[in-house]
Amino acid sequence: MSGHNKWSTIKHRKGAQDAKRAKIFSRLSKGLIIVAQAGGSDPEMNASLKIAIDQARRENMPKDNIDRAIKRGSGEGNETKIEEMIFESYFPTQTANVALLILCATDNTNRTIGEVKSEIKKNGGKFVPSGSVNFQFEHVGHIIIESDDQEAAELTAIDAGALDVQHDNGHILVVTEPNKIHAIQKKLSNDNLTILSTKLIYTPKQSIRLSATDQKKYENFYDIIDDHDDVQEIYDNVE
Repeated sequence: MSGHNKWSTIKHRKGAQDAKRAKIFSRLSKGLIIVAQAGGSDPEMNASLKIAIDQARRENMPKDNIDRAIKRGSGEGNETKIEEMIFESYFPTQTANVALLILCATDNTNRTIGEVKSEIKKNGGKFVPSGSVNFQFEHVGHIIIESDDQEAAELTAIDAGALDVQHDNGHILVVTEPNKIHAIQKKLSNDNLTILSTKLIYTPKQSIRLSATDQKKYENFYDIIDDHDDVQEIYDNVE
């Protein structure tokens, strides 16, 4: 009997891991489609696509999946165009209201609006009009690099035009203006620095700290919204 239970546990764990992997690949695929739609299928001419390809490779996304997403984004086939949308929401707690920006990518905007709005309301959040939350965040570029000589890497990033340089779990986080992220990434690469991640994000101007009880409630809400197939990223102001 114990052997049966162990095998069931292994299958359950593998199923959860496969589902997580599929979710990651789905998000990466949509990201590739969007940047290929915007700037073409040649990564040498489309810096955003090159970044997206590098990110997909770091996640061990199969080459066929990457190529298929790029082809779809460049207009091959008759698939519907993927569009990006940002929803704004509050999650009320006893401590404070959590502010959220929910980035989605979808081929059916009406469906996504209806489903995400319903999930937010059903699970204790508030769906709010555009502009109600956005002003609480800054749009910036984040480049994470690693280097044996962190001091030299910091100086290189500053010389390249970085807004800020921070240490992040043994790595270096380079903060940039959105329109300078590609140029700074190229400068760092040319200096033979290893780039682990490059992306545009929304970072809160001020953060809040929740009580343990409120934190648990919020994390449950976050996980439910994040699990939606069309949700790409969630940005919040929780410390």
